[in-house]
Amino acid sequence: MNTERVGATPEGTPVDRWTLERAGTRIRLLTYGGILQSVEVPDRNGTVADVVLGFPGLPGYLEHRGPYFGALVGRYANRIAGAAFTLDGVAHRVTPNEGPNCLHGGAYGFDRRVWDAEPVGAGEDGTGPSGVRLSRVSPDGEEGFPGRLEVSASYTLDGDGALRIAYRAVTDAPTHVTLTNHTYWNLGGANGVPATSGHELRIAGGRITPVDGSMLPTGELAPVDGTRFDFRASRPVGPGYDHNYVLDGGPEGAAAELYDPASGRAVTITTTEPGLQLYTGDHFDGKPFGPGAGIALETQHFPDSPNRPAFPSTVLRPGEVYESATVYRFTTR
Repeated sequence: MNTERVGATPEGTPVDRWTLERAGTRIRLLTYGGILQSVEVPDRNGTVADVVLGFPGLPGYLEHRGPYFGALVGRYANRIAGAAFTLDGVAHRVTPNEGPNCLHGGAYGFDRRVWDAEPVGAGEDGTGPSGVRLSRVSPDGEEGFPGRLEVSASYTLDGDGALRIAYRAVTDAPTHVTLTNHTYWNLGGANGVPATSGHELRIAGGRITPVDGSMLPTGELAPVDGTRFDFRASRPVGPGYDHNYVLDGGPEGAAAELYDPASGRAVTITTTEPGLQLYTGDHFDGKPFGPGAGIALETQHFPDSPNRPAFPSTVLRPGEVYESATVYRFTTR
């Protein structure tokens, strides 16, 4: 594990990069936005490559923030219709940043904040830290969300090189919380081949939450049977997806598996979350990544849950603890 200063935000706040390496996996993490800058793993022949979309330095993330490359997003991942909700009879307006709606926590969400960082845990051999805990306090009213939120995200590598991201939050007033990491995967590495042209995907979800023309859920839970949304058996994934899956569980509890036949790399995802957003990067503008260059698999609660009482609740109250964890396990075949 090592730490280095990599620059500062336009406001002058210093930004550090932490590097973790264990059992053949090496990750780099920025304190700016909790960004997972790189994940390096070997292919079936032992050749190591970075398998996530990112930039070599901080300036790239400051310039290209719209796609949320590798970022920790919150206070509410995904969309809130009309940038508004009512909680315990009190109406709240949050920041609209996608037309009239709020996306990924608003115009200045967690992805644009600099987080405090400290080493955590100990390796199985007992020789030292195995991870980094990022933490910050989101003040009452930040981006319109009620309650002072103490929040952390711990990034750790286990003895097999799997990456675990564990989120925790407490509040002093009722609020809504759902957090995720917005990494885009291309398991072929830096070969210039779009992920959507060759990767195979399995999602343990038999239903989706369909969306309207504004990408907001209709409230229905629609079966995937007989539709292009059915990834319950692994198959090639093409473009045209930005949808939330209702997770059913799967082999050994896996929520999803992404596989690149060309390199033999696979990432298997397990999570405590009830949903997974599949986004195939169709709106990339070529600066620097083109459409389909990477695939996002965002574990989270459902979009617009604050306005959909039938969806799993995202309400966090004083005295409660928000806890969520997602594990990314890397293999080859």
